[in-house]
This record gives sequence, structure tokens and C-alpha cells, in this order.
Amino acid sequence: MKITRLLALSFLVISALSCKEEGGSDTAFAKAENSQFEVPFEKFTLDNGLTVILHQDTSDPVVAVALTAHVGSAREIEGRTGFAHLFEHLLFLESENLGKGGLDAMSARIGGSGANGSTSRDRTNYFQTVPKDALEKMIWAEADKLGFFINTVTDPVLAKEKQVVKNEKRQSVDNRPYGHARYVVGKNLYPEGHPYNWQVIGSLEDLQNATLQDVKDFYNRWYTPNNTTLTIAGDFDIAQTKEWVEKYFGEIPRGEEIPTMEKQPVQVETTKRLYYEDNFARLPQLTMTWPTVPNYDKDSYALDVLSAYLAEGKNAPFNKILIDNKQLTAGVQMYNYGSELAGEFSLSINAYPGKDLDDVLVGVNEAFTKFELEGISQKDLDRIKAGQETQFYNGLSSVLGKGFQLAQYEIFAGDPGYIAEDVKRILAVTKEDVQRVYETYIKGKNYISTSFVPKGQTDLILEDSQLAQVVEEKIVEGAEESFDASIAAEYERTPSSFDRSKEPPYGDTPQINAPTVWEETLSSGLKVYGIENSEVPLVQFQINIRGGLLLEDIKKVGVSNLLADLLMKGTATKTTAQLENEIESLGASIYTYTDKENVYIGGTTLAKNYDKTIALVQEILLEPRWDETEFELLKQSTLSRLEQQQANPNSIAAIEFDKLIYGKNSLLAQNTLGTPASVKSITLEDLKTFYTNNISPTVTKLQVVGAIDEGKATNALAGLNDNWEAREVIIPTPVVPQAPEQSNVYFYDVPDAKQSVLRFGYPAMAETDPNFYPAQMMNYRLGGGGFASQLTQELREGKGYTYGIRSRFSGSTLPGAFSISSGVRSNVTYESTALVKDILKNYGKNFTEDDLDVSKSFLLKSQARAFETIGAKLNMLDDIANLGISPDYVKERQTIVENMTVAEIKKLSAQYLNPDKMIYLVVGDKKTQMDKLEQLGYGTPILLNEKKQTVKD
Repeated sequence: MKITRLLALSFLVISALSCKEEGGSDTAFAKAENSQFEVPFEKFTLDNGLTVILHQDTSDPVVAVALTAHVGSAREIEGRTGFAHLFEHLLFLESENLGKGGLDAMSARIGGSGANGSTSRDRTNYFQTVPKDALEKMIWAEADKLGFFINTVTDPVLAKEKQVVKNEKRQSVDNRPYGHARYVVGKNLYPEGHPYNWQVIGSLEDLQNATLQDVKDFYNRWYTPNNTTLTIAGDFDIAQTKEWVEKYFGEIPRGEEIPTMEKQPVQVETTKRLYYEDNFARLPQLTMTWPTVPNYDKDSYALDVLSAYLAEGKNAPFNKILIDNKQLTAGVQMYNYGSELAGEFSLSINAYPGKDLDDVLVGVNEAFTKFELEGISQKDLDRIKAGQETQFYNGLSSVLGKGFQLAQYEIFAGDPGYIAEDVKRILAVTKEDVQRVYETYIKGKNYISTSFVPKGQTDLILEDSQLAQVVEEKIVEGAEESFDASIAAEYERTPSSFDRSKEPPYGDTPQINAPTVWEETLSSGLKVYGIENSEVPLVQFQINIRGGLLLEDIKKVGVSNLLADLLMKGTATKTTAQLENEIESLGASIYTYTDKENVYIGGTTLAKNYDKTIALVQEILLEPRWDETEFELLKQSTLSRLEQQQANPNSIAAIEFDKLIYGKNSLLAQNTLGTPASVKSITLEDLKTFYTNNISPTVTKLQVVGAIDEGKATNALAGLNDNWEAREVIIPTPVVPQAPEQSNVYFYDVPDAKQSVLRFGYPAMAETDPNFYPAQMMNYRLGGGGFASQLTQELREGKGYTYGIRSRFSGSTLPGAFSISSGVRSNVTYESTALVKDILKNYGKNFTEDDLDVSKSFLLKSQARAFETIGAKLNMLDDIANLGISPDYVKERQTIVENMTVAEIKKLSAQYLNPDKMIYLVVGDKKTQMDKLEQLGYGTPILLNEKKQTVKD
């Protein structure tokens, strides 16, 4: 997770003042004083240097707790890279007083959001949102990380977690297209010795070489109160919380003083062109990166505007030249990324298949020239700023988001109240500033370019490029060391003034009230569902038009997807650019997409602009532009996306699994994008026919949540209701196959894959099935409960085979699949599969009362978090509208949970978890992994592709 600067409001006025508390401790208060919205906070510092920031928000009975250490990969040393990120993992495993499983085990019991963390170049944070009655437990647990952790780390624990982190690197870097691009840029943009020269994830070699003493030294240096910020945001008593913070954190000793790292912006002495043949790429990619300034530098604000103007929207210079005129790519990504010590401005373009990157560079230079000649208009500058208000509120829609931002300002700007200066600098950006930063950092300046191309296509790289140095891991059987992470550490407990081994009690049980839902059916047949919520002055909405892929001709799959995309490409009276400008000028966003069952249009807007935003939605829906040029561009873009899907083993697995689940001739098995052959055959008339026959209010439901009442929400729909022609649309009910009578193993070959992607399962049931929620409850301890699940505990925590694994029942009004999904180290493909099979076989037999208690505790207590954000409320409405369930479904499910028994779980397991009646799909390296899978006892694996290939028609 990357925490970025929140964009602020044009009308936000901030005041900050200091005062003294009784007792003499320094306290600072800051308050955003606005008639609609406030963000108050209180900051104080313990004697040991721990910075504490409190933000009280009583809108939901939840509290977010975040512990942020001012240490990231920039505080590492070369040869021991990846330590900061390794610690992010280690700190969840155990501590002296929480014991094995640490915070993860407690999280399941208390109904938390799941303890999580993230690491950047400059900080590591640990966070979770919990019901308010668990706050003392969380403060106790976080203090244990900071003062009572390191003794529990043993050589076996370290060995196991090294494997988990290495699996994460394989998944996020080594086994995906362009995964090594950031490594190449970092090594060449930042000189040797610069803290940003290496990647946050580190290198496999450095991780393997880490010793237990290295780990202890790193912890003792950086994980100290005086290098840490504790943020607590939500519904809590301030005085009581201060007492708990002092009790649990106060006696942790202060660490060494940590000097501030000086800013280290870099200069590139000469432009470097590098290339690499990517094992997974199907499209040539050009990336260009210039050094810029650290975050919160005065120039960073104008650089943010520059990147948005150059590459976002139909009228953006890069889109006009590279997408519309030269048709070299489907999209351009550009961003200014500031870190604590330095910054960079990056441009990335995935060209169409076979396009020479030298031609792309010509287009890049033309786009820059266009900007130099025309500059940015005041209207465009105002348009870009208009979206900042909505983005600001979105960032603060949860207590965790508020806590993150306060910590961000504290650590990197030196003041949680920096929002005042942040707002000032955002609003102060002028047209001249945007032109100036372009000339200062981009125009004529040296940069780093990378050409990542498919194997055997070096003719596409930039001229005069040099081969980039990348270390590729080899697949070696039995290469990883063995370990037993269950061995308990022996140590002398860290002394404390009280018994920390005793978990604090729960506080008062929070009162949980499901939101009040209103419903209305308009005369056209359009059904509207809403929840009024004024926590932030936003409205989110979504329109579901039933049909989607279900209504397509199987010979021309992809029509509804192209239609959804084309709806955003202008209206009868507005070009694409004009439509985008109107939306952005409102500070709104509107999206369209399709899936197997629906066409969607939705968005977010300021409540004050809801009427105008809905008017634009009406125009988009009822007055399509049917632009032939835009249609052809979308077809070309879709073909490019199909090509990219075949570069990603996870995408391959998802597509192939659907075919195996539903049967290759079923509409449900089809890729919503279509196939290359079907997309090429689709005409604009096909879209018009689909639109005329199937886009009707009689099969449409709209959900709306936010700072708007029922009357205003429905009044704004009058035009849509009056002008949308109703027609009968018959939704077919496709036949979904039964589970196979016996298991089969299928293999898709991706040569030299560093991981094997696993998809196991069978056709199961619809979400409307009475057994669906009970089966979900049964699945919690199997693979639906994150670190509380057996699959995670055995394959990740016990064996180190994977970074993550999950099981789930998917479904809607139509039957979905039960599935288990993971990416595992390539050389343990069989071992992982066999272990999953064994877990499934014994899960019901071994299910205990303790398992049931944990499942019940989580599912009941987590309801306190169920409706915190606008998005969560919108999802609730989606379930009510489209599954036909009662608005009181929360209470109904609570009854199911309370009445569940171990015997019922065992019965459900026997019914739904038979490993001998499943589909086993593996996407990986055939030459080293496929044959071993015959040992599963399900016959010879069936090869789905004969060789590495591009996507077939």
C-alpha cells in the first residue's frame, strides 16, 4: 500500500493552536474548521519519545490503530536489503505476551479487519480497524510489538519467513510482466550508495544471507519509541485511551537518537538507454524516468498537475499524439512520485504488439513539443484542481484513512497539522509553475529509459540501448532449506511493571445498527435503493443493468464490454473530451464496465453536484455518440488487453479455470473482453443492436449512498425515468454443470515460471442458495479467514510455500464456484497441491468447538465494521437490490451464526469439500512440475496448451 498526499479542498480553512494540559505535558490541537467537515486531532509525546496522535470520530463503533516506524528500505545497508520489509512480516508472527500467531490470531477473535502492514522506502506501518470494545487489546498488542517482540524470533522462524517474503517477490516481481522494470530504473537513476538504489522488496540473495543477529541489530536500532508514531482514530474515550497508551507503551525504553536523513535529490549525468527481454511480456514497454524533488517540496505540487495534464483525458497531449493520432498504444501512464529524500517523474507506455519503441519515442517528443507550444490553460488547471476536493473526502471516508494521513504529515512534514500548508501549496499552483517545473526537470534533461520487450523481439528496443543487468532466479528442485517454525523460542522474558501476559478485557459491547435503507420503484420500472449518510459530503452511486455477457452471441463475445467502454466516449452533443471536462469540472468521476451478468455505470460526486452528475449519467445512457473512430480505437485497445492477459499467469489461470468450471461452450466460461477473433468481427451495428434490445429500465437497479435524502436522490432521476424507453428484456438462465464425479488435474505451461498458480475447485451454488452463507461460515477457518485459516497457517506459516492462499464460494443469482487459489514456489507445486488435498479431506473431521468459537466471534464482532464507509454501504445495497435479500439480512445472518454447531459444520464440509470431486488447475513450468502431479492419484495431468503461445482465437 502506498500512502500518498491527500489532495485538499479549495474552501478548507485550517487553524492550529498550542496549549498546555494540566500536569504540564505539551499538547497540540489542530482543527479543520469548515461548516461541513472537521478533522480534529490531538498530539502528545510520551517521555520515551513515542509520538501519539488521537482523532475522535464517533460516526461508527470502530477504532483504527496504526503504528508507524520511521524506517523503510532507505535505512538499510547494501548487502542486507529487504530488511525493513522482512520486519513487516516478522512483527505479525509472535510476541512475548501474545504468543504464537500474535496479532493475527487475536484479530480473528475480536472481529478486526485483519492485521496488516506495508513498507515503503521511508516508513513501515502496522494497522487494523477493530470494534471499539477491542481498543485496549489493540494498544496492548501494538506495545508488545515495540517492546516485547525480538526475543521470540528464532532461526527457524527467520528461515520460514524468508521463504514467505521470497514468495512475495516471485509473485509481485519475478513472475509477472515488466516485474523487473523498477529494479532497473532504481539501479540506474540512483547512484550506488544512494538509499533508493535498491528496491523495497530487496534481493533474494540478501534475504537468504540475513542472520538472526542482523535481524536483532536492525530491530534494536529502528524499532524504538522515539522513532515511532502511534495513531488512534475512531470512537473512543480520549482520557481513557491516554491512560492505556501510557500504561502499555510508557515503560518501553527510549532508543538511540536517530539523526534526520538529509534530502538526497539526484542528477543524471547522461541519458541511459537500457533493455531487457522479458519472459512474460507480450507487448513492448517503454519507460522514461527523470529525477525530481522529495515529497512536500514546493515544486512537487506543480509536477503533480503536470503529470495529470499531460496524460489524463482525451485532450491530454500524450493521448492525442500517441493514442489518437499515431495509434501506438492504448494508454499512457505518467506520475510524479515523491519520497522523503528524493523524487522521480515517470512515463510508461505499453505499445501495441510489434510496435517499434523508437516510433513511440518520436511520439513522446511530439507530445512534449505540443505542450511546450500550447502550455496549460487556466480552464484545465481549474479542472484538475476541481477533482481535489472529492479526492480529499474519499481519503478521509474511513477512520483508518484519517489516521494514515495524520501520521504521514507528522513523519514527513513534521506536523500532523501540515494540511494547512498542503492546501495552500496545492491552491497556489499557477500555469506558470507548471511550465516552469517542466523546463526545470523534464525539458532537455537526462533521464533513464528502459525497453522491456518480449523474448526474441529486441528489434523493438530503443536504438543504442544497452542490456540491463537483472538477476533471474533458477528453478532448482530441493534448493530451499528445511525448517521447523513450530519450535518454541527459549528466552528470558522482558521485565515489566505489571503482568503483560494477561490479555486486557473487552470494553462495553458496541451498539451495532444497520443503516436504514429506502427503496422506490419509478414509473419506468427503474428500481432505486438508498442510504442517507452525511459523514462526508459525498454521494456514491451505481446502476446495474441486468444482462451483460448473458445476452451476447457466443460467436461475438465482447459486445457488452465494448458498449460499456463506448458509452464514456461522448454523447450526442458532447465529444469525448467535452464529456470528460464536464465530469471533471464537477469534481466527479463516472465509470462504466461489464461482467458476466450486468452492465454497470456508477461514480462519485460531491453531494452539492449530485443533480448535475446524474444529468450527465442520463446523457451517457440515453444519448450515446456512437463515434466510429472511438469504436475502432477501443477495439484496438481491447485486443491489446487480451494480449496482455496472456502475459500474466494469474490471468491465464482465471480464464482457464472458468472454462473448466462452466464448460468451454458456456457463455459463463467466456472472457468478457471476448477473443481476438470475436473482437475483430464486432461492428458498431452490433453494439447498437445490443443497446436497443437490452438496455432498459425494466432490468435496471440503482443504488445511491451519501449525503443526500431520498427525495433529492429520486427527484434528480426524473429526466432519466421520463426519457428512458422501457422494453421487455428476457434474461436467459444458463445451465451450470454439476461438480465432476472424479477429480482431474489440468496443466497450462508457462515455461520458466518462478511460481505455479493454483486454482482448485468445482461448480458450487448461487449466493441465493440457503446454504450459501452457512457454507461461507464453514469456509472461514479453511481459507476465508486470512491468517485465521488453516490453508494459510499450513502452506504459508508452516511450510513457507506461498505468500498467500485463500478459499471462497463465489456466486450471485447464478451458481458460482468453490475455489482455492494461490501462487506457490515452483519447486513445491506437487507438495503444495498434495497438502491442500489433505487439508480438504480432513477439515470437517478435525473441526473443533474452538474453531467454531473463533468463527462465531469474528463474524459477529466484525459487524461493527460492516458499514463504516460509503463503499461498504453501497455494497450492502448491491446485495439487497440484486440478490433479493431482506434489508434485515444482517440480523438473519447473525441468527445463522449464533445457531451454528460443530455437527452442522461437519455436515457442510462433507457436502461441499470433497477433494476427489474437484478440478485441479496448475499454471506453471511444465518441464519441471507437471509429471510429478500424477502422484496425486488423479491420473495423468491434462496439458491445456502445447507450448508457450500468444492468445488464440
